[in-house]
Amino acid sequence: MYTLDDAEQLEVGEVHDLYRQYVNKSQVSLMTSFGFGRELVDHAEGAYLTLADGRRILDLTGGVGVLNHGHNHPRILAARERFARNKRMEVHKTYFSPYLAALSRNLAEVLPGDLNMSFLPNSGAEAVEGAVKLAYKYHNGKRHTVLRADCAFHGKLLGSGGLTGQNQFSFPTIPGIGTFTYGDLDSVRAAVAAHSGDVYAILIEPFSASTIQWCSEEFLRGLRELCTRHDIVLIFDEIYSGWGKTGSMFYFMRYPDLIPDVVTTSKSLGGGKSSISAYVAREPVFRKAYDNLGDSLLNSTSTTYYGFGEECATALEAVNIAVEDDYPARARAIEAVLEPGLARLAKEYPDAIGKVAGAGALWGVFIDGGPKILDLVAKLAPGGMAKDPQFKTKLVTCAVVNALYEDHGIFAYYTLNGRNPLILGPSLVTEPIEVERAVDALGEVLERSLGRLITRFIKQKVSSQW
Repeated sequence: MYTLDDAEQLEVGEVHDLYRQYVNKSQVSLMTSFGFGRELVDHAEGAYLTLADGRRILDLTGGVGVLNHGHNHPRILAARERFARNKRMEVHKTYFSPYLAALSRNLAEVLPGDLNMSFLPNSGAEAVEGAVKLAYKYHNGKRHTVLRADCAFHGKLLGSGGLTGQNQFSFPTIPGIGTFTYGDLDSVRAAVAAHSGDVYAILIEPFSASTIQWCSEEFLRGLRELCTRHDIVLIFDEIYSGWGKTGSMFYFMRYPDLIPDVVTTSKSLGGGKSSISAYVAREPVFRKAYDNLGDSLLNSTSTTYYGFGEECATALEAVNIAVEDDYPARARAIEAVLEPGLARLAKEYPDAIGKVAGAGALWGVFIDGGPKILDLVAKLAPGGMAKDPQFKTKLVTCAVVNALYEDHGIFAYYTLNGRNPLILGPSLVTEPIEVERAVDALGEVLERSLGRLITRFIKQKVSSQW
């Protein structure tokens, strides 16, 4: 058996071999295409990763939404160390938890209106499924349709996967899922009319982090009015966009008096350390569904680790940091660099950048172009890749991501949804001057021809297989 010491002494080749044998060999093949797949991280702090060879990497992935607080925030570490030092109990369901109680109260303080009632599972997908389950129970099972957007991303469990709009494989899922066009109120109205009186919930991401689109104020207010009129439970998925990421504490909160019936959150709720999520419901909705002796445990038994002690203690500190350090303002300071900087690059390199879009500290760069030979490469690509209409875009974007990492020590990523934009989503502890350096680095990468970047990327991928 490996010990903790053994694990920490493994070389990168040994880690690859163990992944091939015990995790997924195709994952090794995919990730070693990039520089970051061929190296190991020694430690991480703030906005930086330090590799085993001492090289520092500016992490602009933001942990795909998890790291608003950056890596190993000192207050988060102190909260967890205090919990362990005092040997606090990882709460049994039959004991009340002061951490769960305090965190639930703080969530109600942060959120507007009567969004007061919390449930605290582990992952964003669980929070989404819990919110939809709540909506179904609110209508006592008498309605059977839930509506979601065509570009939605809500998770990869069987239920949340069915509620996600662009899955690559058709798994079984919950029944009664209908679809509307993102941001199109007439499309929502038509879907509601088509399922007359049978819609129990509408699920929407006010800001779609996987496609870098967002709903207009007019759309969101129209959705609220429609749901109120038809007694449909309105669920806002803010799992990625919460805790200041887009320049307001939650994206929908930039619009006064706009209150969903349920909001879901996860990722940075855990401060980069804790696996925790929440759905927070309006009091009348929650109490009608679950606040009676017969039904009070119908939701709380959905996960063994609901409201676990250290997770709640960590999230309690994470929420306080986001409020006290004004994370929305930090995101807006980053936006003040990214918005004009990326707009400038789009003008300078129109053959490479189709568009840029985003808000706060979450921006997408839509890479287009590349040599015409790629059209033939795409047609001849092995396996199912040739059938992927986005194969060329993915290849070009991967080449840019790789060049940023290899040549400038900047870690970015691209989404697997929508048009696969390259994402710059820095942690909110990242200084604006560091973001400015990243914009300049992207410009230097794009100054080279996309053809040369792709050739280099493919050569590295081929050599990594030997």
